[in-house]
Amino acid sequence: MDSQTRRDFLKASAILTAGTTVLSGGCFAPSSKSVDTAPHVPGDKMKLGLVTYQWGKDWDLPTLIANCEKTGYKGVELRVDHAHKVSDKLTAEERKAVKRRFAKSKIVLVGMGCNWQFHDTEPSKLAANIEGAKAYVKLSYDCGGSGVKVKPNKLPKGVSVAKTCEQIGNALNVVGKYAAKYKQEIRVEVHGGGTSDLPVMKQIFDHVTEPNVGICWNCNSQDLDGKGLEYNFNLVKKRFATTAHVREFNIGDYPYQKLIDLFVAMDYKGWILLEARTKPKDRIAALIEQRQVYEKMVKNAQAKLNLQL
Repeated sequence: MDSQTRRDFLKASAILTAGTTVLSGGCFAPSSKSVDTAPHVPGDKMKLGLVTYQWGKDWDLPTLIANCEKTGYKGVELRVDHAHKVSDKLTAEERKAVKRRFAKSKIVLVGMGCNWQFHDTEPSKLAANIEGAKAYVKLSYDCGGSGVKVKPNKLPKGVSVAKTCEQIGNALNVVGKYAAKYKQEIRVEVHGGGTSDLPVMKQIFDHVTEPNVGICWNCNSQDLDGKGLEYNFNLVKKRFATTAHVREFNIGDYPYQKLIDLFVAMDYKGWILLEARTKPKDRIAALIEQRQVYEKMVKNAQAKLNLQL
């Protein structure tokens, strides 16, 4: 073929290749700002993000985004009603403005962190929590997020564990079915008295049939109960959402390296979200330190896995 025809052919091939890359993603795949063409290594699709629980609670949205960019975090889960002021009170135009702000940045809006819970024995309270969760599903969608974090949040006295688990599971199905209309994920944080036990979470999810409802790992001390971390991790890993919450990697005695080993071994492709709870004098320096510790742990896990292959 002549040089002009060859140039046209190569241009068309490049366009087709790019199109295939875009179309191959799943509807609940973790959002990304760029396409990575490097050879795949287990764990390299995990992304580090921030939950604005303590370290970001008093930052307005521009400051929050700037600080995430500055420290190397790729995404953020917004705790609603913090200083960023992203809540269901926002108007349609204000929601569009939030979406545009994230779109113009390097930071992904992972979703909304809420406290909607589904264990209440009073039908009116349960219904209110379901409707509240639905409202934040719509908020996340409008702002460009991909999901909403909710909670179980305890086992009420005088009610059988089996009945409570069934109620929570059924409520999650209602919310999940609504969320699917907006291509949103419902992320059920392992949280609360009794419901922080992984066997109980497993029992709840035995009733969950909606595929866009998943478990958000939360790094509780209960993870180590019974037969230990690996057993409890494997008990629920098939139902993991695309988010997991961690605390400071180098504070306390939680076995974070072992946890990261497990996430890398299963080739987890979601968000590892730092939900820090200490009060460092310099949060920027602290965020950078935690990212560096995390990156080292991932490399350690990948090296161990490579030796086992």
